[in-house]
Amino acid sequence: MNSLFLLQAAAAVNDTVATQSAAPSTEKLSIMQLIFDPSSVWIMVPLMIMLAIALYIFVEKWLTLNKAAREEANFMNNIRDFIHNGKVDSAIALCKGNPTPLARMIEKGLGRIGKPLNDISSAIENVGKLEVQRLEKRVSLLATIAGASPMLGFLGTVVGMVIAFHTMSSNPNNLNINDLASGIYTAMITTVGGLIVGIIAYVFYNILVAKISQVVYVLEAKTTEFMDLLHEPV
Repeated sequence: MNSLFLLQAAAAVNDTVATQSAAPSTEKLSIMQLIFDPSSVWIMVPLMIMLAIALYIFVEKWLTLNKAAREEANFMNNIRDFIHNGKVDSAIALCKGNPTPLARMIEKGLGRIGKPLNDISSAIENVGKLEVQRLEKRVSLLATIAGASPMLGFLGTVVGMVIAFHTMSSNPNNLNINDLASGIYTAMITTVGGLIVGIIAYVFYNILVAKISQVVYVLEAKTTEFMDLLHEPV
């Protein structure tokens, strides 16, 4: 009885091994194969270039904004002391040694001391506009990438479906499933690629916009503090 049971178990194991060996293996696709597939490379390569540009802009602007938001310790207190002591040249020198948007704005105001306060405020505001424009440089390109990359991916989708339906209409009696699958495959891959790049660029854009708003708020608060300082009795 035991021998019969062992023979049956061995036969079952052999059948399982034979079935597994006969089953077709599924080929796994790598990221590079998806990008450089001949049917979709004309869409995927521009999408990867757009992704690289978005990453570069985000990192570069993030570092710039962090530097702009960084304020030297006791900067405004030192400016206040210099003004109260009549050392405007020392205050200007302090601003020149502090390469931040706030320091450049305060430096412009210090150079106008002695003129009407409205003129000083206008001069600081003009410099502030230039600084904000500098902070926002190339950020709009992220918005363009966020909007254009899904459209580029959808273009690949439409082209892939056109190829698939053209193949069906050209060979209605001898339809090759591989040719049909190739067009649909192109359509799906380009759609996924376009959406991924678009989502990443959109998130980067909103993060930078929020960071710029934060920096602008700090600049406005500090320049208001400077104007209040000029109203203080010496």
